[in-house]
Amino acid sequence: MICLEAGIIIRFFIFLGGVNINKESLINEEIRDKEIRVIDSDGEQLGVIPTEKAMQIALDKKLDLVMIAPTANPPVCKILDYGKYRYELQKKDKEAKKKQKTTQIKEIRLSPSIETHDLQVKASHAIKFLKDGDKVKASLRFKGRERGYTSIGEVVMTKFAEAVSEVGTVEKKPEFEGRSMIMILTPKS
Repeated sequence: MICLEAGIIIRFFIFLGGVNINKESLINEEIRDKEIRVIDSDGEQLGVIPTEKAMQIALDKKLDLVMIAPTANPPVCKILDYGKYRYELQKKDKEAKKKQKTTQIKEIRLSPSIETHDLQVKASHAIKFLKDGDKVKASLRFKGRERGYTSIGEVVMTKFAEAVSEVGTVEKKPEFEGRSMIMILTPKS
């Protein structure tokens, strides 16, 4: 059984032509196409030429031949310094990650018997979270006999939503999930 699996893996590797599939772009001898469209290191198009000739041009300039568009017909390759190319790609990825804004969901727990001052304190925390651009999940947990008085919980939730209505809107209206009533608020744009 193990030999059979090893044989399949070896055949799969031979089918790929020994190419390392983990890399994002093929370089130099890894390019197996007969003809490719080549762009010079200056950005000038050299046209569609055989791969061997393109490799020779890259060797003469002491640079690498990198496939940048493998799905094109014929594939597009560029003559450039591969190390510098990878560094520039990593730099672009870092910049893109910096610009992404991830929204978090902050949870605020309430109770059916919450006093008005406590509700205002919780609302001020929610306003701070909403101003930071985060979503707020207001949860109200019912314990024991409180479960029979769900209308009180709905009143508390509407008071909370009104308290933060200047900076946030209700995305998901209060509804039950198990023993808790949950409402989600999002910041106003």
